[in-house]
Amino acid sequence: MKRAYLTALGFAATLSACSFGPDGKPPVMPTVAHYGADAQPARTVTAEGVSQSFDANAKPVPEWWKLYRSEPLNALVDEGLRNSPSLAATDKTLAAAREQLRAQVGSSMLPSIDLGGQTDRERAIGVPNFGPPTVLYNLFVGQIRAQYTFDLFGAARLADRALAAQVDSQSWQFDAARRALAANIVTGAIGAASLRAQIDTTERLIVLANEDARETQRRYELGSASRADALNAQSNAAALAASLPGLRAQWLATRHALAVMLGRTPDQAPPDLDLASLTVPGNVPVVVPSELLASRPDIQAADALLKAAAAQVGVATAQMFPSLTLSASMGQAGFSWPTALSGAGAIWGIGASLSQPLFHGGALLAQRRAAQASYEAAVAQYKQTVLTAFRNVADSLVALEQDNQALSFADTASRTSMNAFMDSAARERLGAIPPSATRASERQYRNARLDAIRYESARLSDTALLFQAMGSPTGSTANLAAAAKAAETATGTGTGTGTAK
Repeated sequence: MKRAYLTALGFAATLSACSFGPDGKPPVMPTVAHYGADAQPARTVTAEGVSQSFDANAKPVPEWWKLYRSEPLNALVDEGLRNSPSLAATDKTLAAAREQLRAQVGSSMLPSIDLGGQTDRERAIGVPNFGPPTVLYNLFVGQIRAQYTFDLFGAARLADRALAAQVDSQSWQFDAARRALAANIVTGAIGAASLRAQIDTTERLIVLANEDARETQRRYELGSASRADALNAQSNAAALAASLPGLRAQWLATRHALAVMLGRTPDQAPPDLDLASLTVPGNVPVVVPSELLASRPDIQAADALLKAAAAQVGVATAQMFPSLTLSASMGQAGFSWPTALSGAGAIWGIGASLSQPLFHGGALLAQRRAAQASYEAAVAQYKQTVLTAFRNVADSLVALEQDNQALSFADTASRTSMNAFMDSAARERLGAIPPSATRASERQYRNARLDAIRYESARLSDTALLFQAMGSPTGSTANLAAAAKAAETATGTGTGTGTAK
């Protein structure tokens, strides 16, 4: 009795399949005090009247693009999230993976039952003088067949768990793709608006340069300027004009890319936003490094793949142990319809098969070693994903801080040069200075304004990238599919595998 009890206890222990593979927990990552080589400041310098605050220990913002306070920008993001073909393709791929998971769980946890029918008319050739004569006969068979494979060592359950983790990873990847699309739309709209403003400023600079060239040419004709001065003025005007086609090409390419992200054709590109209408967010959340692991969808996707790889090790191990299959069938058969439908035509069968792998040329051991190596690769990939995420945040923080510093100086230069230009214009109206001096002052102002536009655009774009780098608030998106949850329940309680016969 005691021996039977110990045998039953040992059998129950094998059902858990806990020791067949790693637990799938992510490795412990180093604890860091801050993201970059230097600790980020609490606030940035003031630029254009705004000092951005880095809110430590804050939570990520789900719809962060609304902090720019631009209804046209919000409309673009909403349209892109609704109509983007690439996002729709990712969504449908995820839906297909969920259905495949449902199919695998259903086929592995429940018995298979099939209904079959057969009707034959055959001619059996007899051997003269040694057997029955040639006969013609009909055969009618109707049968229900059932088959069930007991998941004694958890191979099917672990396979379902691995596929559920892969679906979970695809769900996180869809979340990452959705957030990346929103960030790309925001930065694309900002880039297009910035390029349009740069084109307008450059066109004005070209007008000023052409006026200088014409005036210098007239002075040369009158003898008050050298030929070299006239040629230099024409060269400067032509060089400045040569920079405009590149800006226009970049602007149009940005608009075309933005249209495609919205699900439109390039000829339906949206109108440019007004750069001045965008409000730079004053408060930017900075998630603590330990919480970034839960808020970044790419890290969560790597974690899910790690769990899938751990389950695959268990699958490869469980396949080295016995499997038990039960089968049963019942139906009616006969050489005529009346016989097939009568009690005399009843047929049935029941059977069991037990299989234990003995020799497969080392294939099973090699498959387990391969699964173990894949798991170790998933561990390393998880670590790399976390380190890359830390670097992404660190680079975004540094870029935003430097953007504010550069914009602060550029804004000061732009304002002072604008005041100088206004003073020159007033003095020209009074006849104190020639028009050429005013144009020179305006050129200085327009060039300073070009720098300010570039740095303003960089601050707006890098703010968006920092919001993107912070990830999603924990629990804000249903990243686990309903099918994956059902599979976790099924794989935790199921004990059998159904296979189609």
